[in-house]
Amino acid sequence: MSSNTPDIVTPASAGNFRGYHQSQPADIDEEIARVGSGTSGGEYLRCFWHPVFITSELGDLPQAIKILGEELVLFRYSGDKLGLVHKYCPHRRASLEYGRCEDRGIRCCYHGWLFAPDGEILETPGEAPDAEPAKVVRERTRLGAYPVIEYKGLIFAYMGPPDQMPEFPVYDVLEIEDMTNRPYKAPYTCNWIQVLDAIMDPVHTTFLHSQNSHPQFSEGMSEIGELKFYERNENHFLGSSTRRVDDNAWVRMNELILPNFTQAGSAFAADGTQSRYFGRSCFTRWVVPVDDENSIAYAWANFGERGDPHQYNTKEGCELIEQGEVLDRSPEEKQRYPADSEAVEGMGSISTHKGENLMPTDRGISLYRRRIRQQIKDLKQGERPPQPWRHGENSVRTYGQDTVLNLSPKDGENDRKYLAEIGAAVMDMQFQYEEQGNEARDAAIIEKLKDIETNGIS
Repeated sequence: MSSNTPDIVTPASAGNFRGYHQSQPADIDEEIARVGSGTSGGEYLRCFWHPVFITSELGDLPQAIKILGEELVLFRYSGDKLGLVHKYCPHRRASLEYGRCEDRGIRCCYHGWLFAPDGEILETPGEAPDAEPAKVVRERTRLGAYPVIEYKGLIFAYMGPPDQMPEFPVYDVLEIEDMTNRPYKAPYTCNWIQVLDAIMDPVHTTFLHSQNSHPQFSEGMSEIGELKFYERNENHFLGSSTRRVDDNAWVRMNELILPNFTQAGSAFAADGTQSRYFGRSCFTRWVVPVDDENSIAYAWANFGERGDPHQYNTKEGCELIEQGEVLDRSPEEKQRYPADSEAVEGMGSISTHKGENLMPTDRGISLYRRRIRQQIKDLKQGERPPQPWRHGENSVRTYGQDTVLNLSPKDGENDRKYLAEIGAAVMDMQFQYEEQGNEARDAAIIEKLKDIETNGIS
């Protein structure tokens, strides 16, 4: 028989092929995926501060940006003061991207209208100052504008109701002595939820970043750990994975504070082979929606003794920390060595979430999505979502970290069960000290971890 003769497929043998019956795509989870003004998810997201730009990238010219589906212009005025306004001039809709930055605000290039950073119309120079139409428009019309704050090299904006603006949150990891925090950004051409999901998915680290192509972080991550998920204070979610690396137990903690703040363990400082006591997150990061089909991770990469090694304090190093590979790669490289971008962008511009089959290892994702939906429902009833939790005067407590303890397997005991006990003990101990000040808390945690390593779990 000719080698070109095709294999014969009969109707009977084709019975298990179900493409035809599954050719209609599943539905999008509209409630949490859509981010525009007036949408359920968009109104929810507007209850919080979000990073929108890197300070060092804003020069003396206005910068057009898009956040939460809104076209905006970020600019400097009166030296280093910052303004954030809607892109289009309310006179004839010219773009303020081409405006002129002045001491009192931004002036439209088309007819010279001058706007204060809060949107007040200060001048309408083409009209007589005392002309009634000019007076009326200055009194009744404002350019849309938002409050902004610059903090440690990132610019944050609050885009919600002005009379309900929350306190700007400061996180404990940003107050660690001798830690270098480098701002970076990473764009994703997909919806924010599919990017955010990864932080509460410890198993993806084992396959995408370890077993699939080559170890993108450390070989120790190729082991599937004992998983445990925590839900704290209504908006704080933690996912721990405790792995065995030789005689060591490696407890790695990822975290999410709603709606989009994320931290994890280190990318390159820990591999499970050396003792490490409450080493902190490789990044302090927000997944910010640009619009329904695009998002940007704005973050600080953290370097130092309790962060990642200073050798990664470069643009390329930050990209490796963010997703395991550099961002600018050829299509072939992306297929051979996929990283987070390929995994989440490959789902499509907006994943059809309702076609998923979530498993027990996806519990962290189920928990946080359920909480977002509940908070969206509460917001519709007039109840604002909780802000990041503070203990007294302390900064916001976070837990993204690595701890590696020299605790050998016990003879005759199920080591998976023992690893789970170690992971739970490490986390419970950290909760015990969370009301202390930053330095006292960290010192108490590290001392207790060393005690566990020496004396075992009590």
